[in-house]
Amino acid sequence: MSINKQTLVIAFALFSLFFGAGNLILPPFLGYNAGGSWPLVSIGFAISAVIIPIMAIYGHARLQGTLMDFANKVSPVFALIYALIIYAISISLPSPRTASVTYEMAIEPYFEMSSLTLSAIYFAFVLLFALNRTRILNIIGKFLTPLIILILLLIISIGLFADVTPMSGTIFKSTFTDGILEGYQTFDAIGGVVVGGVIVVSLALQGTLNYDQKKKMIAKAGLLAGLGLVIIYGGLIALGASYNTTIETDDRVQLLTDLSKGTLGDIGTSFLGVLVALACFTTAVGIVTGTADFVKKIAGNSQMAYIITAVVGCIIGVAVGQFDVHYIIDIALPALMFIYPITIALIILNVLPQKWTTPLVFRFVIAVTFLFSIPDFLQFFTTSEMLDIVKSYIPLAGVSMGWVLPALVAFVLGNLLQQKAAH
Repeated sequence: MSINKQTLVIAFALFSLFFGAGNLILPPFLGYNAGGSWPLVSIGFAISAVIIPIMAIYGHARLQGTLMDFANKVSPVFALIYALIIYAISISLPSPRTASVTYEMAIEPYFEMSSLTLSAIYFAFVLLFALNRTRILNIIGKFLTPLIILILLLIISIGLFADVTPMSGTIFKSTFTDGILEGYQTFDAIGGVVVGGVIVVSLALQGTLNYDQKKKMIAKAGLLAGLGLVIIYGGLIALGASYNTTIETDDRVQLLTDLSKGTLGDIGTSFLGVLVALACFTTAVGIVTGTADFVKKIAGNSQMAYIITAVVGCIIGVAVGQFDVHYIIDIALPALMFIYPITIALIILNVLPQKWTTPLVFRFVIAVTFLFSIPDFLQFFTTSEMLDIVKSYIPLAGVSMGWVLPALVAFVLGNLLQQKAAH
């Protein structure tokens, strides 16, 4: 296989990796609420849902390691705790959300079945596939993503060229930062650090490319995958904005369903529902399997640890997956406000030149990021006057980005201290 062709294959694999069912329902609703300000919200969304995840892939290309290596410069203990939190969040939120999306798009409109029943059946099959690995998921994935992309491009093209009424204004207080925060809900920065190493390992197993060739190839593939994501996300956001005065809804899944019905009709919507259900299923199996693999490794390669983790992951999936998508997105916010700033900081530090990212700088930046993300996390649990006073003194805390400037200052100060120590 030529390097050019291989680059395209990796780019497509990366696109498939990042573009899950949750990514389908978020952009249209974001555009719907942004209205005429959709270009600005698109830029914000692209930063957290495209640029940061692709940077995570590049970080993996440089490290040629695992998730633990992303945080190892802070300390091995921190790396282990961070990894455990990441996997715990993955099986508790994005994995159950796949069952919820499947129910609302592919089951509820057509069948008389409760969400709990569907969730139980769904995760019984997830467990079956996780315990009995099979190539069928790879086969489904190979044909699934192109079909979803084709249908989405049809929906976007038909929808944007239709006669629609003028857009209304944005409902967001800060359109740009709200776009960034909505991008958190894709979980793609977490996805980048968790499974980005799969691409590196796959290339290493081939043994035909050296370190620099692999790094360049993954970087090019990342840019191509990122471009594809930007086109799809931008189109879906613009589509949602175009119909924000003709469709009335406060539900993300319902909006996507209405948009597909309006452009492709009932048959097209049904077909999209089936594809989304399959995409959801492959994502859930991937998360449960990846989490179980991690626990198995730290438990001394114990197969029993793998089985127990897979079972627990599926039980959590049934318990959380019976709730509607809107509820799961809401309960995910506190966890994301806690772990996403640390994840973004780790990704950026792993991409920057090593002379600027010594262990001292890593520790300083991550400690400050953690400290200044606490107010954003606590706002979901308390409305105390003291918290408001604290946030009033932190730049950008009013838009839940209070960690950004302190982390930047910590990065600069950390490097100055490092230079002083060196001399």
